[in-house]
Amino acid sequence: MRFMTTPDNAADTSAETAPAATGVAAQDWNTAAADPQYRAAVVDLLGALAYGELAAFERLAEDAKLAPSLVDKAELAKMASAEFHHFEQLRGRLAAIGAEPAEAMEPFVTALDGFHRQTAPSDWLEGLVKAYVGDSIASDFYREVAARLDADTRSLVLAVLDDTGHAGFAIEKVRAAIDADPRVGGRLALWARRLMGEALSQSQRVVADRDALSTMLVGGVADGFDLAEVGRMFSRITEAHTKRMAALGLAA
Repeated sequence: MRFMTTPDNAADTSAETAPAATGVAAQDWNTAAADPQYRAAVVDLLGALAYGELAAFERLAEDAKLAPSLVDKAELAKMASAEFHHFEQLRGRLAAIGAEPAEAMEPFVTALDGFHRQTAPSDWLEGLVKAYVGDSIASDFYREVAARLDADTRSLVLAVLDDTGHAGFAIEKVRAAIDADPRVGGRLALWARRLMGEALSQSQRVVADRDALSTMLVGGVADGFDLAEVGRMFSRITEAHTKRMAALGLAA
């Protein structure tokens, strides 16, 4: 999840639909963290994001080997560097609130590594689609969660979910490949649909495995989601996915 962080602005609907800050969302970290269950949930969230950023860095560095030109290789290296900077921000924040970063990340290693094994791209174009479409689904999910966090944590989460420049790069390269060979579009559309299913399933597994995080999301801590809001959240995520597919020139 996350794992590359790159939803484009056109596909991000969370800013338009986010409710006004109330409850925990209107508090700062020092106030909200007085609730130990909320603190534990935030440590889980930051741990998941931190490992996601570290994995994104590793994967982009690996994907650079598939790049067809030195220019493309350098572009991916720059994006990998941005992901590592995000990881450092999260690691620093975990340490600042008294959590051991490695311990906070460890519970998410198996799930995230499994996701990346199941969705390993077979070529350069599949790697671009995964980074732009697949990982952005996870970013959309975290943006939804961020709306219910304290102001300090929300600011950090949104900052590390910011576009690393991959969106425009992926759109340009994928559309050019489809223009050169329209058959590529069908293959990549199927790949993107698979990524969406895997990303949503993986997001659910990450939350379900951590009691504090799941309790926060369903309303036991902070301003969680009720069942109706869960449905609306996934509708927004699906809508953003459809927009990204259209930007790539692929059928959703």
